[in-house]
Amino acid sequence: MIKKIDHLGIAVRSLDEAVALYERALGLKCEKREEVPSQKVRTAFFSVGEVHIELLEPTDPESPIAKFIEKNGEGIHHVAFGTDDIRAQLAQAAGAGVRLINQEPFEGAAEKLVAFLHPKSTRGVLTEFCMPKGGGCCCGH
Repeated sequence: MIKKIDHLGIAVRSLDEAVALYERALGLKCEKREEVPSQKVRTAFFSVGEVHIELLEPTDPESPIAKFIEKNGEGIHHVAFGTDDIRAQLAQAAGAGVRLINQEPFEGAAEKLVAFLHPKSTRGVLTEFCMPKGGGCCCGH
């Protein structure tokens, strides 16, 4: 079911400034930028081995990322686990008493289906499950 940590989501105020920092200071290369209107964010992705860093900039002051930054400042927003069966992962989490933010997966960035678990049920960590839209594992197997 869970195959790997797919990515770490990091909330930032300015995608351009954050991308420049990651490229200059860490020597990483931004591989892709994308806007996800349904989540009111712009994203930028970096690969670090088999794990990705997803920078998230709000496009609307009412977006979840804008509210997160307002409350907590910039920083780690979520941990995403790649799975080969997102619906089964949601069912397993719900069966263990975890509160689901999303009962059904929806289309997220990078052509993946995603769903979130409530951080109050996961020891304060916003947890995401993700899977390529076409099915199969996030790790390409």
